[in-house]
Amino acid sequence: MPPVNRNQPKRAKSSESQYSLTEFMKEFPDDAACLEWLWRNRYSEDGEHACCPKCETERVFKRYGTSQQRQSWTCNGCGYHLHPTAETIYHKSSTSLHLWFYTMFLMTSTRCGISAKQMERELGVHYKTAARMMRLIRRDLMEQDDLVLEGRVEADETYVGGRRRGAPRGRPGTGSHKTAVFGAVERGGKVVAVTVPNVRRATLMPHIIKRVMPASEIFTDELKSYNRLGKAGYHHQRINHTEQVYVSGDIHTNTIEGFWSLVKRGIGGVYHAVSTKHLQGYLNEYAWRYNHRADDRSLFLALLLRSVGS
Repeated sequence: MPPVNRNQPKRAKSSESQYSLTEFMKEFPDDAACLEWLWRNRYSEDGEHACCPKCETERVFKRYGTSQQRQSWTCNGCGYHLHPTAETIYHKSSTSLHLWFYTMFLMTSTRCGISAKQMERELGVHYKTAARMMRLIRRDLMEQDDLVLEGRVEADETYVGGRRRGAPRGRPGTGSHKTAVFGAVERGGKVVAVTVPNVRRATLMPHIIKRVMPASEIFTDELKSYNRLGKAGYHHQRINHTEQVYVSGDIHTNTIEGFWSLVKRGIGGVYHAVSTKHLQGYLNEYAWRYNHRADDRSLFLALLLRSVGS
C-alpha cells in the first residue's frame, strides 16, 4: 500500500467542489507564488527558459530583486525584461496579485455570486477597489465571446429590475426601472444573454441571426417579434403562454426560463439591485458559470487561464 500523503488536502466524497480553499492557499500562498504562476503560464514552461523578443531566440531568464512593485525576468543575453503582468487584467494595478487570485477564486466558488461588500470584507480592501476588480473580471475575463448556438435552441426575453412605486404590474412601461434582456440557450449546451433596448423584432432578430446557426430548431413563446424566424431559415416552434400552456411534448422554453430564474434569484438575493449600466457584466458572470458548469477542470483554473490568454 502506498504511503499516505498527510499534506494532501482532503475533500469529502459527497463534496461537489473541484478546487477547495485549502488547495488554493497551498498553491497560491502569497504574491510570489502568483507571479511565478503567471511567468510559467505566459512565457516559461520550465521557469527558466523563454523566447526573447529582442534576441529572437530562446534564452535563459533570471529574476533579479528590484524596487519595482511588479517584478520582471531579465534575459541573460541582452538584458531584455519580460513582465508577467503586462497586457493582462493585473497590468498597472496596485492591488496585490494574491488578492486578485483570491477574488477570482471566490467569484467562481459561489453558485449565485458574491457582492462587492462581502468581497470588501473578505479582502480587507476599500469597497471601490473590490467593486472595480469584480467589474473588470466580469467585463474582460467573463465576456461572452462570439458563441454560436445550433441544434435545438430556446430563445426568450425577460426584464430585470424593479417597478417604480405605484406603477401598475404587468409588462414594463414608462413607470418601470426594468431593463429588457434577450437570451438563447442550446439544450444541453451553452447560453448567451445580452441587454437590449427593447424586445421589438428589429432589435431581437439581429441577435438571433448572429448567435444561432441557420436551419436550427428554435423554440420561443408567442411574442410577435419572433414571427419571421421561419422566413429567416429556422425551424420555428412556439408555445403559447397566454393560454396557460407551458409544455407541449418537447416544445417549451423551460431551459432558458430556468436560467432567467437563476439570474433573478441571484441578483435579488445577493446584489439586491443592479443598474442598467452594469447589468451586462452580471449577465456575463451568470452565463460564464453556466457555460462552464460541466468542465472537467475547476472554474477557478479556467478563469485563471483566461487571464493569461490560454
